Amino acid sequence: MNVLLDGFAAVLTPENLLFAIIGVTVGTLVGVLPGIGPALTIALLLPLTFNLDSPTGALIMFAGIYAGAMYGGSTTSILLNTPGESASVATSIEGYQMARRGRARAALATAAIGSFVAGTISTVLLSLLAAPMARFAVMFRAADYFALAVLAMVAVTALVGRSMVRGLLSLTLGLFLGLVGIDSLTGQARFTFGSVNLLDGVNIVVVIVGLFAIGETLYLASRPHDVPSTVAPLEPARGFAWLTRDDWRRSWRPWLRGTALGFPFGALPSGGAELPTFLSYTYEAKRSKHRDEFGSGAIEGVAGPEAANNASFSGVLVPLLTLGIPTSATAAVMLAAFQIFNVQPGPDLFDEGARWCGR
Repeated sequence: MNVLLDGFAAVLTPENLLFAIIGVTVGTLVGVLPGIGPALTIALLLPLTFNLDSPTGALIMFAGIYAGAMYGGSTTSILLNTPGESASVATSIEGYQMARRGRARAALATAAIGSFVAGTISTVLLSLLAAPMARFAVMFRAADYFALAVLAMVAVTALVGRSMVRGLLSLTLGLFLGLVGIDSLTGQARFTFGSVNLLDGVNIVVVIVGLFAIGETLYLASRPHDVPSTVAPLEPARGFAWLTRDDWRRSWRPWLRGTALGFPFGALPSGGAELPTFLSYTYEAKRSKHRDEFGSGAIEGVAGPEAANNASFSGVLVPLLTLGIPTSATAAVMLAAFQIFNVQPGPDLFDEGARWCGR
């Protein structure tokens, strides 16, 4: 307990709080822009850490960038149907429909509050359950990851809609795109058709922009007469934080359920944030009392995935801090930041933490 209190004392200084504000602000802006992810941003800012005496401020800023990017993608998902990050794809399904109905305020509010709730709870869980979660993560074997992949495929198939054929076709197309490139185990080129440009595979950013941003643009351009002459006006701001009493009642449970899904999946290697967000959306769509609203702007479809998205961020830090294993590109860059200060994440990190936190 004394070590935890010393950690709060080290973090809650004006200098480190300023680093946190800068990181969250930059991360939110990065999350809004498709193609510029938190990993690239942290990598570009790594040289700035060379002049710092302590890694605490730099790591706080990098964590803020990661957390801010997880939330920032929801803004364009809701307003433009263009996810800034792959983990925000599930949010765009219901969030954009809410914006079209004039409920953009409520969608943005439930995304922001859900991100805060999930981030706070998952950070507390990270402090208390890091070691047990790390031991649980390393217990997963090939059969467990296969079962996890099957679960993801079933969730995607059930997500698309009432048509099972459409779901299976979407799943097949996604698997095909994922197989393009060099096999990580055998080194063989798959489905490259002799093109050198396809050896690295199909970039997820290209897929997202093509399916959502360009797809939405072409859809509207092909139907100029169907576009309304006026934009749907925003509903009057009602209730606390733009959410009515009914919105709060329908959102708080998805926030907690999304947190419960996002944190453990984030701790698993290759778990990521995409799988728990889609699982959260699928669960809310199947169990909600307002299932008839899904597809036309159900607030549960925004609250749950956004909570799962942000909770997975803290989950990613579990294997990074306790085992020294990065489970995402951003975690790998953060590992490099640790090593710049001669700090090696792993089982001994917490025992040696007092030395480099400034004590």
